[in-house]
Amino acid sequence: MNKENISKETKVIDGVTLNLSKPDTTQPTWIGQDEILKQIHACWMVVSEKDYPLSPRITGMPGTGKTTLAMVAAQQRKQPLYIFQCTSDTRPEDLLVTPVLSEKGSISYHASPLVCAMITGGICILDEGNRMNEKSWASLAPLLDHRRYVESIIAGIQIHAHKDFRACVTMNNDESTFEIPDYILSRLQPTLNMCMPGYEDELEILRYHLPFSEEDLLKMTVDFLQKSHQLDLEFSPRDGIHILQYALKRLSQEKDHPLSKDEVWKESVSKVLGEDAMDLDSLAAKNRRSLQDKHLPMGLGDFFFNDDNPLHPDSDT
Repeated sequence: MNKENISKETKVIDGVTLNLSKPDTTQPTWIGQDEILKQIHACWMVVSEKDYPLSPRITGMPGTGKTTLAMVAAQQRKQPLYIFQCTSDTRPEDLLVTPVLSEKGSISYHASPLVCAMITGGICILDEGNRMNEKSWASLAPLLDHRRYVESIIAGIQIHAHKDFRACVTMNNDESTFEIPDYILSRLQPTLNMCMPGYEDELEILRYHLPFSEEDLLKMTVDFLQKSHQLDLEFSPRDGIHILQYALKRLSQEKDHPLSKDEVWKESVSKVLGEDAMDLDSLAAKNRRSLQDKHLPMGLGDFFFNDDNPLHPDSDT
């Protein structure tokens, strides 16, 4: 007999049996930026019987620790944690309840990580929420206000959230995302913005993830990342971890013929971030020029004629 089936937890709601998944058991560590950790705890507090928790959105560049922040906050609250990875093709039923056809031809209903958190009184992170389309967001509107429930059309049931249920949404600041409708954004408040870490925090982050790395390689990488932050380049601690990982693996390959650490580190930077990253000043200047080109002022003629059209009122011909 399958032990997994025996231990599977279920919940019956209005005669419908929902199969629940297990919570995330990762034990992350948070380094630095204590203020934003206090802020997310404040969002999830309830200060009165008539008060209800907030569902904040955590914004910032990829690799800055948005998901880790929420995971650590859940761990400190000692609540089960569930993570739902949002994608561009996420459907409402993916967010709520999914029907699954069993071998015997019967249909079983499986609760999403979000619904599992609602039922068990856990915390759900909707990861990279701005990759999700409006139709899916619409199904969560009643959950994100004082009503605190969802309706599964697939299962034909209404599911109310446990009083201890909490949620947050992480959002990346990049172009491969959807615009979230205002009626949803008004429910995802407040906005907690993740900044790039300072020198000591970033060094400690890399040291924590790669305790076997040599100190000079750690400091070389942090110096590189700190300069990139000053130039508003989008290189994150996660990039630094990957640079160090690759460099350390290359160094361990050539034990009989030791490679120069500087050369291996440079190779690692170019492989992880591209050749342009070898000259941060030039890359920053290139990005600034590109940004200026995107925001050139437009006259009325620009709406009706291409730049090379002789009829353009600003044309020299």
